[in-house]
Amino acid sequence: MAVSNSRYIEIDGITIELVRKRIKNLHIRVSPPSGHVRVAAPTRMSSETIRQAVVERLEWIRKHQTRFANLEPQTPLEFMTGEIHHFMGKPYRLNVLHKAGSGAAGILKHDTIDLHVQEGSDAAWRERVLYEWYRCRLKEQIPELLSKWEQIIGVKVATWGVKRMKTRWGTCNIKHRRIWLNLELARKPVHCLEYIIAHELTHLHERLHNNRFHGLMDRYVPLWRQYKEELKR
Repeated sequence: MAVSNSRYIEIDGITIELVRKRIKNLHIRVSPPSGHVRVAAPTRMSSETIRQAVVERLEWIRKHQTRFANLEPQTPLEFMTGEIHHFMGKPYRLNVLHKAGSGAAGILKHDTIDLHVQEGSDAAWRERVLYEWYRCRLKEQIPELLSKWEQIIGVKVATWGVKRMKTRWGTCNIKHRRIWLNLELARKPVHCLEYIIAHELTHLHERLHNNRFHGLMDRYVPLWRQYKEELKR
């Protein structure tokens, strides 16, 4: 397991969380909604090299921080009748129905999703029920899509799973040949799900996001950049 330590530095007025880890390359991430900047750097990389790398990306960092700052704050969802929730890229009106039992969302109609919950259920419980339905539907689709892209890319995973992730659409453990897919992909169009599956499988050929990786993605999924931008939005 990688060992890391964290501290905060300031470069050109920007506060940056610097994490040193046993990795080969430096990574910079700007996270919404606050525009928090996190730099993961190899343990042995000098402070000056890290600073120079950040300085070279200052314009990119500020661009993302400005974009996050200009986003309109989202009204918290209450998972009530009438709210719009997406499934496979399409909008559906939520229809909350009360029943005995723990609750389940299982009826997808032309333009509605029926959510069955106990009387008095709060928003957190209704969200949990809906996302369990999302999880089941996503797990129904993944095996066929995974098999499809394994054949195209010429690799095979040992295991896969679904979980909610805050900053990534998918991850790949190359050593154990295991991929995780973000539960939120259930809300996105199926081509976005396929793009993430292909992306993670391609890491079994190339670990880094370098020119070779991008070349492979161009071969397997020619429109991958378009799908990546769609997920960013």
